[in-house]
Amino acid sequence: MASVYRETKAPGGPAGVVRCLWEDTGTAPKRIVPDGCVDLVESGGEVFIAGPDTAPWTWETGEQARGVRFAPGRAGDVLGLGADELRDQRVPLGDLWGREGELLAERVLSGAASLADVVERRGAGRADREVSELIARLDRGVPRVSAALKRFTIGERQLRRRFTFAVGYGPATYLRVARFQRAVGLASTATDLASLAFSAGYADQAHLSRDCRELSGMKASEFFRARK
Repeated sequence: MASVYRETKAPGGPAGVVRCLWEDTGTAPKRIVPDGCVDLVESGGEVFIAGPDTAPWTWETGEQARGVRFAPGRAGDVLGLGADELRDQRVPLGDLWGREGELLAERVLSGAASLADVVERRGAGRADREVSELIARLDRGVPRVSAALKRFTIGERQLRRRFTFAVGYGPATYLRVARFQRAVGLASTATDLASLAFSAGYADQAHLSRDCRELSGMKASEFFRARK
């Protein structure tokens, strides 16, 4: 039996901080590819933070899971540290927040609190306005980072530094991830890889194939066939 994965809208909580809630039955291995997000996860008797990925990894068979997915650039508002410190990491909540984290994890595992409750309890500050604008520009599919960096009132070096702190990696990596995720979302309706590459904003099919190999660990023909 294949795993059943579903996402639901986050109820309440700090505005704009959470992208969605999700759960997976974990009855089959699942390939996880970078998406620019940080997740708070409950699985296998643990509660942990899954940092922003730069490479694919496999969710093993039999591990049911549920999580809160933070919007890109907003996890640090809740977690209290830069997302760059969590890049490609899986960090238990107790290691992150000490005794408070251990107690919150115990409450989640016992059913006394939900992951969404943990996020709401911690609260969040204001989003970094310039970083949020840069994320939006990159998500819209600009061909190059340089195009997205135009007409900001702060210096490029400072903006790149704040972006990396908030998102977990720099704008160039985020642009690749966002473009690949756009291709993932369009895969079910694309007639072939060439049209998918064009629709997602790649220079050509070879460009899509290279990014797919690096971000999913699979050939594009195999990876996107599974999403039809």
